[in-house]
Amino acid sequence: MKVIFSRKLTNNSPAEEDYSPVTLHDSIQKTRQALDLAYAGFDDALDTDLIDSYIYEITALQKRYKYLLGQAASEDISEEIPSNVHSPVRALVGHVFG
Repeated sequence: MKVIFSRKLTNNSPAEEDYSPVTLHDSIQKTRQALDLAYAGFDDALDTDLIDSYIYEITALQKRYKYLLGQAASEDISEEIPSNVHSPVRALVGHVFG
């Protein structure tokens, strides 16, 4: 049996990078979105290794989010803490025990 590999022709021009400054508010929103995605992935995970990786990801994102909110508080930027930020242990217990 022959295996034929096709090669997709791509544009070799370098992609333009966006080097515009990121505001603190944008960082908080992006971190919140990443946290929501991590929770959604955790809810769908079935493999124990994947569940562990989501727990670590959620924990890291929560710490980043807390840090950014602290920065916002020190700069007097009003940002509400959403009520959907949970402990990964609480989410795991709810996920396992229904």
